[in-house]
Amino acid sequence: MNYSHILFDADETLFSFDAQKGLQKLFAHYGVTFSDADYTEYQAINAPLWPAYQSGEIDAKTLQVTRFKLWAERLNVSAETLNTGFLHAMAEVCQPLPGARALLDALQPYCTLAIITNGFTELQQRRLEYTGLVDRFQEVVISEQLGTAKPDPAIFAHTLKLLGNPDKSKVLMVGDTASSDILGANNFGIDSCWLKHPGQACPAHIKPTYTIKHLSELQAIILSEPQHSVV
Repeated sequence: MNYSHILFDADETLFSFDAQKGLQKLFAHYGVTFSDADYTEYQAINAPLWPAYQSGEIDAKTLQVTRFKLWAERLNVSAETLNTGFLHAMAEVCQPLPGARALLDALQPYCTLAIITNGFTELQQRRLEYTGLVDRFQEVVISEQLGTAKPDPAIFAHTLKLLGNPDKSKVLMVGDTASSDILGANNFGIDSCWLKHPGQACPAHIKPTYTIKHLSELQAIILSEPQHSVV
């Protein structure tokens, strides 16, 4: 077998992440019908914060508070309270992606599995417990706790240290975000598998070892040991 250790991203790699549904659930508690226009406004603020977080320009707390600042003022509720409510709502609405549970069950007898996520602690722990997948992973490394995010090689080095420093040639990173998951793997010197969702493109300077469109393809790659290929 080519790989002994598989590192997974969480959001939209193993779990669905329907932020709009989570926001609707959150704001329903405040009597607000969260519309498409509201979501567009939210994303205009939220989306630019993530590259800044990944590059270390802002910390997790700044991201969490800033994205809810307008709604905090409108509802006279703290941004921290809204952020906590959102993460709890997301833990309830998120489900494993198609094929995720079967993939983890197939790989667990043969590989050590771990998660590296740029998401936040309150969501990750609750979601793993809610979906019953918490026992599949030897380690769950969360950027908020470490203080550094993918694609920084430091978060990969930290994860491998927790896993006993396996041979890097035996480690595979799996994720859907080229700019963090795949670039991070490139920077750290490990193989990567890009889960390509419809409409996505991978920048030319980022090089996944494999490209798949469904998690079921990954099981075949790892268990049947095909030659490296990029689709």
